[in-house]
Amino acid sequence: MGVLKKIKYILNSKIGIDKTIGYTLSAKTIQAVGSIVSLSLIALFLSKEEQGFYYTFGSILAIQMFFELGFNSIITQYAAHESAYISKYEISTNEIELKAQSRLSSLLRFCIKWFSILSIGLFITLLVVGNVFFKKYGHGINVNWQLPWLFLVINTCFAFVLSPLLSFLEGIGRIKDMSKIRLIQQTVNLIVLWTMLSLDGKLYSAPIAGMCSLLVAFIILLFSDFRTILIKIWNLIDKWKVNYKNEIFPFQWKIAISWISGYFIFQLFNPVLFATDGAVVAGQMGMTLAVLNGLQSLSMSWISTKVPLFSNLIALKNFKRLDEIFKTTLKQSVSILALGLFIMFLCIYFIRYFHIIVNGMLIGERFLDYLPMFLMMAALILNQFSFSWASYLRCHKQEPYLLMSIVTGVLCILSTIFIGKYFGVIGITLGYFLITFCSVIWAYRTFLRKKHEWHS
Repeated sequence: MGVLKKIKYILNSKIGIDKTIGYTLSAKTIQAVGSIVSLSLIALFLSKEEQGFYYTFGSILAIQMFFELGFNSIITQYAAHESAYISKYEISTNEIELKAQSRLSSLLRFCIKWFSILSIGLFITLLVVGNVFFKKYGHGINVNWQLPWLFLVINTCFAFVLSPLLSFLEGIGRIKDMSKIRLIQQTVNLIVLWTMLSLDGKLYSAPIAGMCSLLVAFIILLFSDFRTILIKIWNLIDKWKVNYKNEIFPFQWKIAISWISGYFIFQLFNPVLFATDGAVVAGQMGMTLAVLNGLQSLSMSWISTKVPLFSNLIALKNFKRLDEIFKTTLKQSVSILALGLFIMFLCIYFIRYFHIIVNGMLIGERFLDYLPMFLMMAALILNQFSFSWASYLRCHKQEPYLLMSIVTGVLCILSTIFIGKYFGVIGITLGYFLITFCSVIWAYRTFLRKKHEWHS
């Protein structure tokens, strides 16, 4: 066996890196490595207050969760279930395939209509909430944030309309191609972001970089075979349709509540710290979370790229193969995350040990202290299991974690606001870790029970 073939075999069979994951990992790796450069440039060209605005922008923009309501993941799963019975995108003479084609076409039509309407409401909401929040809690801070915020909102709304198309194409088996597009987008985003930061673009850097990467995705979809495929599927409509009220909504409203709970679990830290402890502490939390979220996104690629495959195997009731793949993938995913966290700690330790200074300030001070950082890392590992189990179960078109999401979300809100008020960032991170520890036990018991129930 040649050296290249041997390396390919090890990557595929031992580590689980196939072509699809390879493209996804390339994008995530570029994002992770690029984040290191981005963090340095942010520390170099943004003040501590501007850094606080930079990361709090992202937490406010996450309000789009209340509009998306988990529908993108549902699109992928439903498209994958229908695609399991489709061999081509020409009108079939087989009634089973014809029915699946028509249902897939109706799903595409619904997605485009639904997200186009919601994007208008999203634009108005983000604009109003952002302006009210930053005028109230950013009063007296000499930071030009108004126009950058407007550009970010516009960019977010256009991306919101594009996202269901990418999810739909992933569901019909084009996940490798969508991974390529995201790889290109990530590369463009980082290049433009670095350029803008270096040219002293301040808070304008992120929205301009986002607009450029979004434009690239639109151009690729418009001038490629993806447009032809979507047009063909659009024209396959017949009497069979996916009934949103009876089929999707009973599943989506549970997913929606879980996603809303997720906002209060993961996106509340920065706004609360911004309002109570100021922009500097919010910036430290934001920078730490940026690295942690990047690592989790990277490691979850092993699971997320398998969602269409999981959905197909469930549609065909091949549960034995499903469990074999999931078990292996979960081990690989958690191992990668643990390695990433270890490397992150070493990097921050050496940055602080050697007192590396950027722009007259110790770069190590841009991150959280060790104790709250360790608590966030430990919670991240625990969440990796919960997220993976949730992805597995949701591929069954079910949402078994509804109650757990609500309880966890409420506890995190109370913990972040009230404990954070008196004990600051230590209280917020400790409360978050303890809640996460309890929720992962609940999640595992639910995973075992539902898997046995549904596969029986």
